[in-house]
Amino acid sequence: KPISKQGHSSNLFGNIQGATIVDALDTLYIMEMKEEFKEAKEWVEKNLDFNVNAEISVFEVNIRFVGGLLSAYYLSGEEIFRKKAVELGEKLLPAFNTPTGIPWALLNIKSGIGRNWPWASGGSSILAEFGTLHLEFVHLSHLSGNPVFAEKVMNIRKVLSRLDKPEGLYPNYLNPSSGQWGQHHVSIGGLGDSFYEYLLKAWLMSDKTDEEGKKMYYDAVQAIETHLIRKSSSGLTYIAEWKGGLLEHKMGHLTCFAGGMFALGADGAPSDKTGHHIELGAEIARTCHESYDRTSMKLGPEAFRFDGGVEAIATRQNEKYYILRPEVIETYMYMWRLTHDPKYRQWAWEAVEALEKHCRVDGGYSGIRDVYSNHESHDDVQQSFFLSETLKYLYLLFSDDDLLPFEHWVFNTEAHPFPILRKEDGIYVGVSLN
Repeated sequence: KPISKQGHSSNLFGNIQGATIVDALDTLYIMEMKEEFKEAKEWVEKNLDFNVNAEISVFEVNIRFVGGLLSAYYLSGEEIFRKKAVELGEKLLPAFNTPTGIPWALLNIKSGIGRNWPWASGGSSILAEFGTLHLEFVHLSHLSGNPVFAEKVMNIRKVLSRLDKPEGLYPNYLNPSSGQWGQHHVSIGGLGDSFYEYLLKAWLMSDKTDEEGKKMYYDAVQAIETHLIRKSSSGLTYIAEWKGGLLEHKMGHLTCFAGGMFALGADGAPSDKTGHHIELGAEIARTCHESYDRTSMKLGPEAFRFDGGVEAIATRQNEKYYILRPEVIETYMYMWRLTHDPKYRQWAWEAVEALEKHCRVDGGYSGIRDVYSNHESHDDVQQSFFLSETLKYLYLLFSDDDLLPFEHWVFNTEAHPFPILRKEDGIYVGVSLN
């Protein structure tokens, strides 16, 4: 908490301490902040403790803690990070003890008892949660020599691929006991988002050998284009939410990551579609830039709408906040790397200036309650993803392309870089920083 200068303990991590430190390890390393990295490594060795009697979010702990530790290991080669990543991975395995192998959302790390969020449709697990374990668990198997991690996530794939998809779309809710979909809600924002990202990245991370992941990704994009992507009357392309066949013309800040995803996947699309996917990425980037530009603070709201005559503007008070989220900057970074159009650096710099002006506080950076207001009301929280993602993507955007090049590295959904696993003599080998 950068104003009150207290720790902030999120119930997502149970009592596991140190989310900010672990999430920021690779950022420190990439930025060559060697003293701070050493200090963080010593903290991990002495204090990072997973033996807590508390319930954690399997998804959040995976992407932030497992992801952060894996990247710190691949970048630095320090054994402590590998050891801690595998130890934590093992503690997450009981979450998969369900009739279908689709994991629970919440797990008591000590007892091994899992359950789902009480608000989720019919006791369901959430697509973006169980669908965003694949990259980390494949690397856990690679680094531990234990195939169980990869087997767990390949089974999730198997369950999903044999299910009927309404209109080719994947609903956000799947019951882990019955193996059937819950409500037919579809989103490329929260609850769905990173599932699609991980299909594409699983294929890229496998050195383009994971054909099933590839096919599932491009088929899903086709369905998304048909059913969810729309153009506003002034020509802004946006991605709506689908509720049992009815569209809600709302786009979340989280959904803005999709511009970068479409661009990253353009190269692997059918040859006549490559330019179209890049263009789609560019249009989403433009819409998300508009959502920033149309506020007083030049920072984007949590969600913005395209109905009742408004375009790219938040109309509800509880959607006007900005919590230092990275998705728009993430899309600028991918668009910059893949097109080198200077507007992406210009747009990113606008965001840097706005962050400095409105979010910088004495002890760090704080989220903002209303980006349309003329005076800042800070929420006094610096989310760990600000250091892991927002600042890392900005740093990469203004660095040369040979820092973590896409031909060697794939970023998890928390911006933790993992090496592409190249199959040579049946052995997967990692690569160096460049």
